[in-house]
Amino acid sequence: MKTYIGVFIVFLNILFLFFSKNLKIFLFKKRRNIFLKLLYSRVYKIGIPLLLLIDINALFYYFSDIIHANGLGREIRFFANLFLFSWLFYEVLKYVIYTTITIKVSKKESVRRELFALIINLTKVLIVIVIFIAILSHMGVDITAIITSLGIGGVIIGLAAKDTIGNFFDSIRLISEDAFHVGDWIETREFEGFVTEIGLTATQIRTFENALIVIPNSRLANDWVKNWSRRIIGRRIKFWLKVKYTTDTDELQRVVNEIRQMLQNHPHIVSDEKIKSKLRKKMQKNALFSIEDKYGVRKTLLVYVDNFNEYSIDILIYAFSITIDWEGWLKVKQDVMLKILDIIKNSKLELAYPTNVIFYDKRENLWD
Repeated sequence: MKTYIGVFIVFLNILFLFFSKNLKIFLFKKRRNIFLKLLYSRVYKIGIPLLLLIDINALFYYFSDIIHANGLGREIRFFANLFLFSWLFYEVLKYVIYTTITIKVSKKESVRRELFALIINLTKVLIVIVIFIAILSHMGVDITAIITSLGIGGVIIGLAAKDTIGNFFDSIRLISEDAFHVGDWIETREFEGFVTEIGLTATQIRTFENALIVIPNSRLANDWVKNWSRRIIGRRIKFWLKVKYTTDTDELQRVVNEIRQMLQNHPHIVSDEKIKSKLRKKMQKNALFSIEDKYGVRKTLLVYVDNFNEYSIDILIYAFSITIDWEGWLKVKQDVMLKILDIIKNSKLELAYPTNVIFYDKRENLWD
């Protein structure tokens, strides 16, 4: 029996070493299948602890007579199995989590990646705790007595680590309140950038200067956070068009109306008709609250004479682009401004700018 087991283990190792490449090629060809696609990227990460687990247990079984006679051998077998089982469980859990994320993304469903990251981090902590408890129990230590005797020591440890514990619970608050996701563009009192990771005690933010900032979760949970990514339609375009003073109010009104009409007909400026199809499904699913406020939709369009300035009449231009992407928004804003310049060019109005008028008196002997 032992001979057959030994031959099988040797064959299994040879198969893994020489045919893992062919297995990866096969999985790569089948990469359209989500499960096989992820398994392709994790063949070694799952296979190595599994193969080591089989090898070590087969080795201990093959030399069971010697090992049972040696207490050190039993200890080595226990610790090796404990470590390899924990490693294998962690890798399988990561595979399941990554598969779940990929399935949701393929179905265009919203995915809380930070929630899965929190589960992975908590799993690491739990695995370490389980290993520690298993080792103490194997050594004959009374775990119940240790827990009972924590008492004052536990209070001291709790006081020393209160900030860390507070940050941990604040990370759970941030995730449960859905304040922001990984990849969101957020702004705080001191920093602004994209969220790269929400950890157990701190959040990492990549700033626009490409610096990485680590902020304790308690600071984010107990202060305001502006989330610029939490909108689906509408990025604001706002500026004042300054024209020279004129008493031709009819022409001024005509220009204002023409600009307003241009914005209403612009293919990339928000209006009810342009976004109706995009909001129809959300309106059917959620009828208990304002769709605009819940999902971040703005469609205000204003063009009015707004102010009499020192050297100009100011016309307020206030609208929202359909896209929220920065570069796309810049393109829309540029197109709007160029179209407004064309309207002014074809009108009787002129653009205003700060000027100084100097009067030169040519009279002679003025001070005689």
